Order: sequence, then C-alpha cells, then structure tokens
Amino acid sequence: MKNFKNILVVTGGAGFVGSNLIEFLILKTRFKIISIDNYSSGSKKNHIKNQRIKYIKSDTKNIHKILNKYKKNINALFHFGEFSRIYQSFLKMNECISSNTIGSNEVFNFCLLNKIKLIYSATSASIGNKGNDKNLSPYAFTKATNLEMLENLKKWYNFKFEIIYFYNVYGPKQIMTGKMSTVIGIFENQFRKKMPLTVVKPGTQSRRFTHIIDTIKICHIAWKQNRCRHYSISNKKSYTILQVAKMFKTKIKFLPARMGERYASALTSMNLSNKVHKFFGKITLDSYIKNLINKH
Repeated sequence: MKNFKNILVVTGGAGFVGSNLIEFLILKTRFKIISIDNYSSGSKKNHIKNQRIKYIKSDTKNIHKILNKYKKNINALFHFGEFSRIYQSFLKMNECISSNTIGSNEVFNFCLLNKIKLIYSATSASIGNKGNDKNLSPYAFTKATNLEMLENLKKWYNFKFEIIYFYNVYGPKQIMTGKMSTVIGIFENQFRKKMPLTVVKPGTQSRRFTHIIDTIKICHIAWKQNRCRHYSISNKKSYTILQVAKMFKTKIKFLPARMGERYASALTSMNLSNKVHKFFGKITLDSYIKNLINKH
C-alpha cells in the first residue's frame, strides 16, 4: 500500500457497522481504506475483497505505531471500533474501559497530533433520560465521558470532529448469536430457527431502531459536509421490545430483568456547544420484519 494519496481509516472495520461503511465507501469514493480491528466482535467473514482495502489486526491502543507511516496521507478516521454492549460491559468492565477509554483516547490523540478529521460513533445509550442514563452502565459512562473529552478538545485545541449518535442499528452483517449479538439479530436468528423469541423483562423498554443503510449514509454525509457537527440518525417511531417481538408472529419467552437496562428511548437532547442535527431513516423496522417473514 505504497504511495497513498487519499486514505480513510475505519476502526472496527471487520464489525457490523464498520464493514458496511467500508463497503459503502468503496462504492462511493476512490479512497483507499485501512481497517483496524481486534476481532473481539468483528469477523473475517465481513472482509471485502478489494485491492484498495488493507486489514490490520490490532487494538486502537497501538494506533500511533500502526498508522505512523500512513499518517501524512490520512484524510479522515472513522472511529467505530469500541466495546459496544451495555450488559456485557458489566461482565467485562476492564475490556470496556481498555477499549472505550484508553483506546479511544489514543485515537483522539493521534488525530489531534496529525490534524486528521475524526468521525466518532456516539450512542443513544449515553444520552437517554436527559443525560442521566450515562451512569446506567460502564459502557454508557465511557461513551458519555468521550463526548465530554471531544468537546473539551474542541475548546482547547480547535479539534475537528463529527459525532453521529447511533440508535439500535440493524440489518445485513448484524451479530445474531453470542454475547455481542443485537436485539434484532437475536430475534431474527431465533425466528429462522423456529425458536421462541426471548424478551428481557419487563418488555416495555422502548427503543428507536435504525437500518444500517440509513446509518451509513449519515456517516458519509457527516464526513463530506465537514461542518464539525453532532448528528443523530434514528427512526421517528419507537417500539417496546415486546412490540418488536410480536411483529414476528411467533412464540415469546421472557427472561429475567438485567442490569443497565434503559426503559425509554431518547432523541438527543444534550447541553452541547453544537446543536444536534436530527435525521430520520427511510427504512422502517416493521417493513424489514414483514419482508423477512415473507421470505421465510
């Protein structure tokens, strides 16, 4: 990968969101792409065969060493490679902090020192309940702290970044099994295997769900517009987890309540220096599930 003139870096490039983003960038741009992933939840199955892509297995804590020879040619860095599950952050708190605090601060520092534009994936989990949900879990806390750090870096050093708030993303390449699986991924897998859908009590937890295509399009827009803004991409309608399960028209089984559960879906309302620019996805969850049922 010599003589790069234009490089985009994607952390978490072998994961659900990152791999979809890389696929989109390959189609929509002429940039060469470097993916950095430790494969804790990412998979080589998500690799895209293209000469413009280089995959590197490593933690973001090592980003200075990994990207040192490319740093002068990097246009932007999409930082999507963080620990990203609420309940699992209680069980793997050290891993969560290592990735989201230590690793992310290395990413921020690398971008700051080399004047590289950062596109950062924030989460609705850290902003629900008027910001009070940031203390519900180690995951939410680390993500909220990173937002504060970025705002301070902007004040202290005029650091350039775009922040995109994700809302329960679903779609192709979503994780469907294991401890890092998503709600829609779990339901879809259980439906395909004709198993009861498992709903964590009480089932009245409300969420906004966003298709991966809508999510990736906003990531691309944020990078191209280059306005140092906060963006949110969600759906106008929220559903309870039980409502979602009932859409599959199959048996449902309840699981015990878990630590860190958010009970309300929130559209971004934070006291930030930048106003949050809200976007709503065109693909609806009910149409996605209906299509899945019809194909099955």
